[in-house]
Amino acid sequence: MMKIIRAKLHGIRVTNADLNYHGSITLDPEQCEMAGIYPMEFVDIWNKNSAARISTYVIFGEPGSRCCVLNGAAARTCQKGDELIIAASADIAGPEKLYEIKPRILTFLPDNHVDQVLYYDVFQSERRPYDFRIVDADKHTIESCHTWPNVDITKVRDGLAAKGWSEAEIDAFIASHFSL
Repeated sequence: MMKIIRAKLHGIRVTNADLNYHGSITLDPEQCEMAGIYPMEFVDIWNKNSAARISTYVIFGEPGSRCCVLNGAAARTCQKGDELIIAASADIAGPEKLYEIKPRILTFLPDNHVDQVLYYDVFQSERRPYDFRIVDADKHTIESCHTWPNVDITKVRDGLAAKGWSEAEIDAFIASHFSL
């Protein structure tokens, strides 16, 4: 068995913390539905501001509220405004199942509006049996994903052009080095 990512809220900001509530994280059910996160499901939470890492379960707040409230002991791990990564996981029977799983990833603007809905895609490429890319879930394209594995393809292209490479040489280089 392998534990894998199944759904993720990336960069959602804490809207409140309630030390006296009985545990959990309260999230907007509409955003959870878009990602595929369920009430009472355990999630891992990573605080990008403090590096705190916790695990707790999800409860739903007010639909459309864009809330992200840490409750109980979890409230001690954050401050209002902290940026979080919230990940739901699943167990699969082996790496061959990776081709079937398409985890949905929501990225957020500072006001907790959804910026992008993406999915992770494991595929077989010419270079390796388990290759990886991030795809825009609405358009099923990679070009519009400004979070694609920290590589700015436009800057790579501009850098090669500045070195005098032709458009055909740049296209061939990008095709051979990046799984677009």
